[in-house]
Amino acid sequence: MSAIPGWLLRHRITIEPYQGDSSTGPVYGPPAEVRAFVDEQTRAVVSPGGENVTSSSTAYARPGTAAPPLSRVTLPSGRKTTVIAALPRDGGGLPTPDHVEIQLQ
Repeated sequence: MSAIPGWLLRHRITIEPYQGDSSTGPVYGPPAEVRAFVDEQTRAVVSPGGENVTSSSTAYARPGTAAPPLSRVTLPSGRKTTVIAALPRDGGGLPTPDHVEIQLQ
C-alpha cells in the first residue's frame, strides 16, 4: 500500500513550523493547513531528546508532511498545542498505509 487514503484524513489542522528562538520568544514560519486524522488521546511518548513526556493528541497525515519539533499546531477544536515529534511511518512494502505520526503536547 502507499500513502494513507485521503478519505481517512477527516480533519484539518494548521501547522506553523518552528524556526528557532528570538529575543522575544519562538519564531514560527507561515501557517499551512494540512489534512489529517486527529486522535485526542493521552499517552506517554519519548521526545527526540529522550525524555518521557505526555502526549495529549496525535495527528496522522500524508507522508512528507513537515512538522518540526516545537512547531505550533491548531487542532480542529481551536486548541493550540506543540509538536513533540513527527515520525515517518513507512510499511517498507507491507500492505500498511504510509503516513506521518505527529505527537502533540
